[in-house]
Amino acid sequence: MFLAIDIGNTNITLGIFEEDKLISKKYIETNLLKTVDEYTNLFKNELLDYKFNNCIISSVVPELDKKITEVISKLLDIKPIFINSNLNLGLKIKSEHPETAGADRIANAVYASKKCPKPAIIIDVGSAITFDVIDKKGDFIGGLIMPGLKLQLKALYDYTSKLPIVDIKPIDKVINNDTENSILSGVIRGAACAVEGLIQKCTEELGIKPYVVLTGGNANLITKYISHYDEINQNLTLEGINIINSLL
Repeated sequence: MFLAIDIGNTNITLGIFEEDKLISKKYIETNLLKTVDEYTNLFKNELLDYKFNNCIISSVVPELDKKITEVISKLLDIKPIFINSNLNLGLKIKSEHPETAGADRIANAVYASKKCPKPAIIIDVGSAITFDVIDKKGDFIGGLIMPGLKLQLKALYDYTSKLPIVDIKPIDKVINNDTENSILSGVIRGAACAVEGLIQKCTEELGIKPYVVLTGGNANLITKYISHYDEINQNLTLEGINIINSLL
């Protein structure tokens, strides 16, 4: 069996694959203060029933890389591989500084290059909202990054005197007559408008209509308010990691 790990700013997602099929997905909260022993116990509870041959990790939280390496080595007797631009993935990263490409974005790009009609855009709606663009040759040509929904809500709370912190939830109307729903409308519908507008701008630069896939924790919320996309795949990053496993 294969263990794919996606270390994000909010959650550590564990993807358990058997014969290239995702059979289980587990979540552990990302917490920089937890010790190796604490993480070992959490991982043990989730992985106790499985026997793994190898493990590949996508991480955007470098502060946890050493801890999780120790956890996997101790618990599974495996030395995990971390995704980076130096791996031979059959994917050209057309960037002035490819070493700065996020591991999750590389995994998303590999998925798009191998599984999607091209050109393609993978939109990951998480702590940040990222666009990863694959051209018609299957090369990763870059994209864009904007703040995610929770980050926008937190910024309004942190940098204003009177606006409250608001939990994310669907919003029915654009125009609202109370503060909480006005914030939700501005952030969620505003992000949806930004995503849809940026899809159009990317299409204009590519000169051809791309295949658009949304993923990430808040993808389902955003897609309530946009129409120009082809599919949602909440397991896309894990599936990209699994493809990378087959390439190495």
